[in-house]
Amino acid sequence: MGKFRGWHIVAGIAAMLLAGIFGTAMGLNITATYLASGVAFVAVSLWVDSRISRRRSAVRHPGPDAGQDAKLALDADSSKHEG
Repeated sequence: MGKFRGWHIVAGIAAMLLAGIFGTAMGLNITATYLASGVAFVAVSLWVDSRISRRRSAVRHPGPDAGQDAKLALDADSSKHEG
C-alpha cells in the first residue's frame, strides 16, 4: 500500500464542513452556505496542496547550505563543532 496523497482533499472537506456549520449558524440560506462551502473547499485544498508540494520539493532539492547542516546534525560528536 502506497503513501496517502489526498491530504489536500481531506483538508478541503474539513473546511467545507466547517464553512457549512458557520454559514448555517449565521443564518445564511442554503445557496449561500453551499457557495461559501465550495469556495472554502477550493481555497483550503489548493493552499494545502501548495504547502505539501513545497515541502516535497525542498526535501528532493535541498539548498546549497542544507548539505552542511545535515552533516552537522548527523555528527554524534559535536564537541569539534563548538566555537
